[in-house]
Amino acid sequence: MKREKKLQNYTLKILNQLTHYAEQEDTADIALVVTEILHANHIFLAGAGRSGLAVRGFGNRLLHLGFSVSIVGEISSPHSQPGDLLIICSGSGETTSLKALAQKAAAAKVKIILFSTTKESTIAKLANHTLIIPGKTKTAQDKTTGFTQPMGSVFEQLSFLTFDGIVMNLMDQTGETSVSMFQRHADFE
Repeated sequence: MKREKKLQNYTLKILNQLTHYAEQEDTADIALVVTEILHANHIFLAGAGRSGLAVRGFGNRLLHLGFSVSIVGEISSPHSQPGDLLIICSGSGETTSLKALAQKAAAAKVKIILFSTTKESTIAKLANHTLIIPGKTKTAQDKTTGFTQPMGSVFEQLSFLTFDGIVMNLMDQTGETSVSMFQRHADFE
């Protein structure tokens, strides 16, 4: 019979690891993202896989804040215009479908912000700004904190938290509250 290993509190290890990386985020980069969002005519959001889930959650909160937003690929997404903003979440910055999207956005004179682990990628070269989410991509091993989560978990988790931090900054800038945002929350669920 196989002997079971003692269970660990991985939640605490994950939180400690995320804290380590969150302390490395650049607040000047976050301020730039907040400014771009505040001045965008319309905001498109895109990501793939679990990064796509994180950016979709961000899009939902931007909608609650009163911004005009669309998730790329949804049938209700409008045609892009100069003055619009495309936010892409991609750890590697090399996801094939997102590279093609960034190329199309750049040609349409839509501003691009990339959330990524690197500024050295195809999408980063097309982006007007890249905000670095410290951590490792899904193919790299994390030896920095002495604890390695599977694949791109650190990037995806920290992206979600960074997006929520940006929402909090946008709330400060716009005077929005949970009460005012709730008025824009879906009532057909």
